[in-house]
Amino acid sequence: MRARFPDFRLGNVLATSFTATLTERHGDAVERIPTPQRLVDWLAVSGLAVDSCTPAQLDLARELRESIHAAATAAAVQDALPASAVQVINDRSAQGRAAAVLTPEGKRRWQLSSASRVEDALSVIAADAISIIAGERDGRLALCASPTCQAAFFDTSQSRTRKWCDMNTCGNRQKKARFNANQRKNSGSAE
Repeated sequence: MRARFPDFRLGNVLATSFTATLTERHGDAVERIPTPQRLVDWLAVSGLAVDSCTPAQLDLARELRESIHAAATAAAVQDALPASAVQVINDRSAQGRAAAVLTPEGKRRWQLSSASRVEDALSVIAADAISIIAGERDGRLALCASPTCQAAFFDTSQSRTRKWCDMNTCGNRQKKARFNANQRKNSGSAE
């Protein structure tokens, strides 16, 4: 029987989707890539398929994930970027050999140098992080308003006032809590 893992939380921005492989950072943390094979699975659904992953490559991926999270969090609150996080992001970006290729449908796809090079996939993720942290894309970095989550996300809403990393999880949980509190308040005043 295959182990059951939590579902991936995929978004439109590769770098912040990658940081969402660890959620509820300020509560009961949920690790979504606990094994090398699970990283292979995440890379595949993110368009960066590789054949295999070693425990050492998983460690590199987690280090990159935490560095992106630290740098994106600092950027979101307009603090100085942590030098160690910047170094890791830059190192991973430089170590890969991925190329952007155009599909016949006019879409960009990433071509890795070899099907077993996790480092190539990590370089694509690092390059994406650099583009959003450097402010090169239309949107803004923000932090989830959930006190147990506080994930960095890239807000591309028209007003740039999005509060939740994911409306289906954090936003829904907060709306339910507010509804339940109002129900308790209204039932207490009706007596």
